[in-house]
Amino acid sequence: MQRTDRARALRQTDNLTENRLWTMLRGRRLDGLKFRRQVPIDRYFADFACMEARLVIEADGPSHRQSKDYDLARTEVLESLGFQVLRVTNEQVLADPSGVAMAIRAAVTAGRSAGRPRRP
Repeated sequence: MQRTDRARALRQTDNLTENRLWTMLRGRRLDGLKFRRQVPIDRYFADFACMEARLVIEADGPSHRQSKDYDLARTEVLESLGFQVLRVTNEQVLADPSGVAMAIRAAVTAGRSAGRPRRP
């Protein structure tokens, strides 16, 4: 399966948490930042990515509790490519969406102050 087909399939099978997060991020709703979902980066698919801010957001559900080593390796690869990775749990997204929005804003601010390059 090609990467674009796989990304499309992932977008069509997202869960409640990803839907809620996408509702918050889509259409530049969060501070005018353009987010995409299920973005192929290297050999992985990021749940959400803002290329301009070089920020990846991963929504971690129950399956991530058993894949800590995989998630760590994945984060290391994404960071080596210049991305900051913000992990939020399903519980955080559902129970405290405004807190998640604040965490995303803080990550963008931290990334910019750390000198992460902005893409045109």
